[in-house]
Amino acid sequence: MARWFFPYGGKAGASPMRGAPALAAQRLAVRYPAAVQPALRDVTITVPVGTRLALVGPNGAGKSTLLKAAAGLLPIAEGQLTICGLPPGQCPHLVAYLAQRGEVDWHFPISVRRLVVTGRYPHLGWLRSPSREDWRKADAALERLGIRDLAERQIGELSGGQQQRALLARALAQEAELLLLDEPLNAIDAATRAVVSDLLSDLKREGKTVIVATHELDRLQADFDDALFLLDGRVIGRGLADYQQKADAVLNGWLRVTA
Repeated sequence: MARWFFPYGGKAGASPMRGAPALAAQRLAVRYPAAVQPALRDVTITVPVGTRLALVGPNGAGKSTLLKAAAGLLPIAEGQLTICGLPPGQCPHLVAYLAQRGEVDWHFPISVRRLVVTGRYPHLGWLRSPSREDWRKADAALERLGIRDLAERQIGELSGGQQQRALLARALAQEAELLLLDEPLNAIDAATRAVVSDLLSDLKREGKTVIVATHELDRLQADFDDALFLLDGRVIGRGLADYQQKADAVLNGWLRVTA
């Protein structure tokens, strides 16, 4: 069921630990509430700062689960997970989570500009309103995504590609060090696809870390530095070398599971 995702509104948390990777997991298992089996299990991975990492796998592979655990939205059942050397949830200002478009209530009565400025909430606290500087940063993010002219439009009036750009603008406005993007390339137009590709390159140059859940394989080597291949909640491959064979293994394993 679609819902409106309100970002965290508490005061910014701890500073990142110097020299720590953007994300590190050791034998990580994550279980949804009331679920018997974990949706993600035995995941060990280190993501250095400044990496563009693709999470590749079919629906149900564990991509979204890993992103939500990193964002502090799901509890850890076993193992360890750190973000910039800290437990998830202790540094919300450092992590920007972009949910799938289907998880957002696009009928919510809010303008595009007001949606984007909610990316500033982790820096504000519960009772503070956005300052002039917060609005300036929101406008800069809109400009960067090429949708400044849509600022006062209601979000329900946007096309799919425009919706995705608005969500990305909100993530940029947060000025996070780690961006967790869940299927930002799904069902978007060619122009938005090019914008996202350029944005990933820009974020790398800025030293940001980006972890992207994706089904797409045609631009893995162009848009990413590394890839993690998931199937049935487990890691079955890592790296861009021979990525087509790894992707085929994901697909073949998924076909066996669903046959």
